[in-house]
Parts: sequence; C-alpha cells; structure tokens
Amino acid sequence: MKLTTLFVLSLVSISTFAQINLTKLDAKSLPKNIKYEGHIVDAVKWTDSLGLNYAITTETGKHPSKGPDNEGFRDAALYAYRYVVRNDSTKLAWRIYDYNEACEFDVDVFFLAKTFAVTDLDNNGVAEVWVMYRNACESDISPATLKIIMYEGNKKYALRGESQVQGSEKDYYGGTYKLDDNFKNGNPIFRKYAGNLWNKRKIE
Repeated sequence: MKLTTLFVLSLVSISTFAQINLTKLDAKSLPKNIKYEGHIVDAVKWTDSLGLNYAITTETGKHPSKGPDNEGFRDAALYAYRYVVRNDSTKLAWRIYDYNEACEFDVDVFFLAKTFAVTDLDNNGVAEVWVMYRNACESDISPATLKIIMYEGNKKYALRGESQVQGSEKDYYGGTYKLDDNFKNGNPIFRKYAGNLWNKRKIE
C-alpha cells in the first residue's frame, strides 16, 4: 500500500514539474515581427527562465512541384519555429524544416495530431518543445519516416525511425528508431518521454 502511494505521488510530482503555462494563439494574435511559412498547425506562447517564448508549427500541404520536368509531381514541407523576446527584441532561436520534393506518388509531410507539447520535465526552468511528424512519398503500404524532435532551449534532441505497418493478420514490420547522442547521453526522463510518445504513435 505504501509503495503504491509513493508511486502515485511520484507521478503527480513529475506531472506538476512538467507543466508549462501555455497560451494558445492564432495567426491574428501573433506579433507582426514573427515570420513563418505555411499555414499554422500549432501556435503558443509561454514564459520561462529564457524569457517570453513563441513556438509555431506550420505545414505547406501538398502542392505541384515547380519546373517543366516536374509536371504531375508534388511537394510538401513543414516547419517549426521558436522565437524569444527579450528587451523588446524578438529573435529566432531555432527552426525545424523538413520536406519531400518531386514525389510522383502520394506525398505526406505533416505533424502527427496531439504530439506537439511544451514541457519542463527536468524542472530546470527551461522549457522543452516537442514535435513528431511523418515524411513519406509512397505508392503502397510501407513504413514511412517518422521523427521526434525536441529542443530544450537551443539544444536539439532527435529520434529518427520508421512507422510500423501491418503486413498480414499477425505480421508487423517497421517501427524501429535510433536516438541521437543528445538523447542517449541526456537526462533519462527525456528518453522515457520520447519512447512513450513513439510507442503511442508509431503504428499506422
């Protein structure tokens, strides 16, 4: 009974430490000096030890490829940005950009729903920004590239792998991933969060 109580209290403590007070935004409520490409998927602001922060994720959606040799081909891209405001100066802290160009099949480059998050898992006053997305050009049912990118301040963490698909009633393939050195050598709580997120969203 005591062990169960301690476990529950531990989870409550982690949840409390991980909370960041976010304000959700839209294009009209963003400062005019914040620039971005594509259409907004998520936009939030918060304050931590680094100052007033804005994080934005955007997608271009599918669109025809440019150039006379690319007729019938399609492109798609996505972006994520973090801006920091200090002393009335707004600066771009980092940008994520990924794309798929000249795809003659079905192109998908988009953020997975309900995976964007801003946390402070290690309770150090510096927020972590999490995104997870899919990047594929495919003509059949096959594993697609999946990535989880996290920034704590300006430090980047990356998990890269492929989605898991069902080949038959009992057979699945894909679903593996690799952690970069920052995840491998960093705080275990980041690896745990990334692994849980991956396992929840890797299956297509």
